[in-house]
Amino acid sequence: SKVSLLTHSAAAASYIAAMILCAEVLPDSFPSAPAEPLPEFLLEPEDAFIVKNRPVQLRCRASPATQIYFKCNGEWVNQNDHVTRESLDQITGLVVREVDISVSRTQVEELFGLEDYWCQCVAWSSAGTTKSNRAYVRIAYLRKNFEQEPLGREVRLEQEVLLQCRPPEGMPAAEVDWLKNEDVIDPSQDSNFLITIDHDLIIKQARLLDTANYTCVARNVVAKRRSSTATLIVYVSGGWSSWTEWSQCNAQCGRGWQRRTRSCTNPAPLNGGAFCEGPPFQRVTCTSLCPVDGGWTEWAKWSACGTECTHWRSRECQAPPPRNGGKHCSGSMMESKNCTEGLELKNNLGRCKTHIIILYFCMGVAVYAGLVVALVLCVILALCVGVLAYRRRRRHLHGDITDSSSALTTAFHPGNYKPPRQDNPHPLHPSAPPDLTATAGAFRGPLFSLQHGVNDSPHKIPMTTSPLLDPLPSLKIKVYNSSTLSSLELPTDMGPGDGEILSLKSVGTVGRERDFHSHTLSREPGLSTSATLGNLGGRLTIPNTGVSLLVPPGTIPQGKFYEMYLIINKWDKTTLPSEGSQTVLSPVVSCGPSGMLLNRPVVLTLPHCAQLDTPTPDWTLTLKTQTHQGAWEEVLTVGEETLSSPCYLQLEEECCHVLMEQLGTYGLVGQSCPPQPACKRLQLALFAPRAPCLSLDYSLRIYCIHDTPHALKEVMDLERSLGGVLLEDPKPLLFKDSYHNLRLSIHDIPHTHWRSKLLAKYQEIPFYHIWSGSQRPLHCTFSLERGSLAVSQLTCKICVRQVEGEGQIFQLLTDIQEVLATAGKGSCLPSSQVGPYAFRLPDSIRQKICASLDAPSARGCDWRLLARSLGFDRYLNYFATKPSPTGVLLDLWEACHQGDADLVSLATALEEMGKSEVLVVMTTDGDC
Repeated sequence: SKVSLLTHSAAAASYIAAMILCAEVLPDSFPSAPAEPLPEFLLEPEDAFIVKNRPVQLRCRASPATQIYFKCNGEWVNQNDHVTRESLDQITGLVVREVDISVSRTQVEELFGLEDYWCQCVAWSSAGTTKSNRAYVRIAYLRKNFEQEPLGREVRLEQEVLLQCRPPEGMPAAEVDWLKNEDVIDPSQDSNFLITIDHDLIIKQARLLDTANYTCVARNVVAKRRSSTATLIVYVSGGWSSWTEWSQCNAQCGRGWQRRTRSCTNPAPLNGGAFCEGPPFQRVTCTSLCPVDGGWTEWAKWSACGTECTHWRSRECQAPPPRNGGKHCSGSMMESKNCTEGLELKNNLGRCKTHIIILYFCMGVAVYAGLVVALVLCVILALCVGVLAYRRRRRHLHGDITDSSSALTTAFHPGNYKPPRQDNPHPLHPSAPPDLTATAGAFRGPLFSLQHGVNDSPHKIPMTTSPLLDPLPSLKIKVYNSSTLSSLELPTDMGPGDGEILSLKSVGTVGRERDFHSHTLSREPGLSTSATLGNLGGRLTIPNTGVSLLVPPGTIPQGKFYEMYLIINKWDKTTLPSEGSQTVLSPVVSCGPSGMLLNRPVVLTLPHCAQLDTPTPDWTLTLKTQTHQGAWEEVLTVGEETLSSPCYLQLEEECCHVLMEQLGTYGLVGQSCPPQPACKRLQLALFAPRAPCLSLDYSLRIYCIHDTPHALKEVMDLERSLGGVLLEDPKPLLFKDSYHNLRLSIHDIPHTHWRSKLLAKYQEIPFYHIWSGSQRPLHCTFSLERGSLAVSQLTCKICVRQVEGEGQIFQLLTDIQEVLATAGKGSCLPSSQVGPYAFRLPDSIRQKICASLDAPSARGCDWRLLARSLGFDRYLNYFATKPSPTGVLLDLWEACHQGDADLVSLATALEEMGKSEVLVVMTTDGDC
C-alpha cells in the first residue's frame, strides 16, 4: 500500500507540472464536454437458493460505471471478495463494469433476525450512484413427510371422486404432479380430471378406466418426494334386467305355479360391486281349468214312421258338454232305420199312409196348445211388471225418515249391509279418511271400499264393522221427491269447526240427478304462512309442523320487498314425488314466489321419517322438485353431489335442511340401499269418541302415520273435527322395507260386558299402502258393543306389529263416560320473524367471523375447518363456489339451531380453531 501511495503522489506531481506548463501555451477556455450519465444496470442480481452446501453466485453489470460494489444486509462486501471485469461498449464508447460475488451457506445461516439474507449492487459514475434491486438468498429444503397423503377408495361408476394431497413443507414451495399408473396426469388432455389450487385431484365422473394407482409427487430444486400410492377402484353394482314373461302354468289341470325370472346383468356387478338385491325369480299360483270331454245324452224316442217308411231318433253332446278344450263326442247325433222291419214296401203301404195321417194330426194339436200357453204367460208377466212399477212409483213419492244410528251404521255391519243405489253413491261421511284394512282369519281377501256399487259381489266383506265414531244423536235425514231438495237437521252444538258439512244427492222419479257438493275450507288453517321480507331477511315457520324457511340478510336485493309464502301441500291436492320402490319421507312443501331473484341461498327445513342411526347407510335419499307442468324432477341424491348440483342437503336424525337458490315445490323421497332394508319411523295414535258415550256401540281407531310433527298435527285436526280424543301418547314403530303387512289385533276384552264385532282374528294394513306414503292417514277401527248403558269401564289390549318385524302394545284402561281433554303439543315459535329479530347471531359478529375465515389459510384454519367443526363438511365444494363460504355456513347453523340457537356451540368451534380474536368480539358484542 505504501508503494501505491508513492506512485499516486508522483503521478499527481507530474500532472500539476504539466498543467502549469500548458497554462502558458494553451488558451484561457475550451468548449465544455458533455456530462457523463448516471450508471444504468444492464444486469441485476437475481434471487437464488443455496442447495445443500453449494454457494450461489450473484452478478450485476452497469454502464457507465467507474466503480461497482455489492452491499449485503446493509454492509459493504469486502473488495477482495469481488471479481470485477471491465470492457468498452463498442456502440456508445462507455465503460461497462461487471462484478461477481459468492454467497455461502454459512453466511446465510449466521444472519439473525426475521428478514431473509439479501444483497444489492451499487454503481458509481461522475454523475452519481445507482442501486439495483435486492436479491434474496435462501437455503433450499424439502421436508420428507407429506402433510396429507391421498387415500385409496372404492367408488360407484360416475361418482365424483376427490383425492387430497398436501405436499411437504419446502423452500421454494414444492410443485405437485399427479401420476396415474406412473403416467403424469394432464387435465388439458383429459377434461375428466381437475387439479385444484390446493393440489387436490378431482375426478368429475368416475369411469372404469379410472381404476388405477394414483400417486402425488412433490418437487423443488432440492429434491422430489412421492406420496404413498392410493388405489382407486371404480365398481359397478349389479342391476336387474326386465322380468321375463310369465311361464305357462305347470299344471295342465287344477292348481299349479307360474314363474318368471330376471338376471343381474343390467349391468352385471364389476370390481366388487354389490350383487342385485332381491330374488331372481317370482312365483305365483295359477289355476288351469281341467278339460272336460263331451258325453252323449240318452237317445230320444223314435219318431213316427215317415213317407219313406223310416223313422229316426237323436241325441245331444250335453252329458256333459265339452269344456276347456275337451274332446267333442264321437259318433253321429241322429240315427234312422226302416220302420217296416224288413217287410216289402208295397205290402205295408197302407199302414204307412195311416201312420202319416195320425202324425200330421198330432203335430197340429201340439202347435195350437203351445200358442195358448204362451198367450197366458204373456198376460201374467204384464200384470207382474205393472204391479212392480206401481210399487216403485209409490216408494219414490212418499218420504222416509231414518234416524242417525241406522243411517250411519248400516254400511259398517255385514249382517245388515245393503249396497246403496247407483244414483246415490255419496257416503254420509265424505271427510272421514278411508279405512284401508283387510279382515283375516276365517276370511282372507282383497280390500274393498265402503262405497259399494250395485254390481259389487254380495260376498265382499267390508273393511270395518262399526261406524267411524259414535253417531250424532240428533241427526235426521229426510229424503223428498224430485220437487224438493234433500235437507239436514244438525245438532245445535255443531259449529263450523266440526269438519265438512254432510251432503246428499236427491234423485227424481224420472231419473234426473242433482249434485250438492259439500262445503270445505279453501285452505286448512295451520298449513301455511307468509310475510313481506326485504334486504334484512327473516324466517317463515309453520307452527307445530317442523317446516320453516330461513331467508338470510342480503338474500333479497336492496330496496326490494317480496310477499313470501310457505305452504304444506295436502296429499289429496298434489301428485306425490315417489315412483317405483321410492317412498315419501317428508311433507311436500311449496315456497315462493317462484322465479324470485336471490342473491344468496335460502334454507328450507323439512321434517322426515327416515331411520338414520344405523352403522351402515340403509337409505338412498333424493330431493325432488315439481315443475310448472306438475312433473317431478330429481334435484340431487345425497352422497352423489357434483359441482353442478344446485342445492346442498344437510341431514339430521329428524329433519333435513336444504340450501337452495330457486324457490318452488320440494319433497324428500328415499329407497332402500342394499344389502340392508331401510326403516321408516312411524307413530301409532289411538283415538276414541269424545265422552259421554250415549250408545251401546263404541269404536277404537288406530292411526298409522309418519313420525313427523306435521303428520301428527294433521291427524289431531281431523279427529278433533270428528269428535275424537287421543287416549294415549303416540307410540313409535320402526317399519321395515320387507314387504310384510302391518297386523292389528285386540285382546283381553271383558266378554261379560263387551263384545267385539270383528269377524276375524285380526286386521291388516297392506305393506304398500304404508311404504308408498301416498295414502291419506291410514287407520283401522275396532268396533265394540257393550251389554248395557250402565257399563262404562273398558279394559283391553291392542297389539300392533309388522309381520316378522317390530311391534307395540296399547294397554287400555278407560272410562268411556269420563270427559278427556284433547291432547296436543303447542309451539312457542311465531309463524314469521322479520329482520334482525329472526337471527340469533348479530350482524356485526357475523361480518367479523366471515372476514376472519373466508380467506384461505395454508394450514387449513379457515372456513373449511369451521365446516368440519360444525358437521357441515359432507361436500365442501358447494361452499367453495360461494362468494362468502363462511356466511353460508353460518346461515345453515342458524337453520339447524332454530329455537335453541345459543352461541356456545359456535364459540366452542371457534375456540377449537384458535380464533381467539373472534371470541373476544363475540364476548364483547354477543351474549355468549
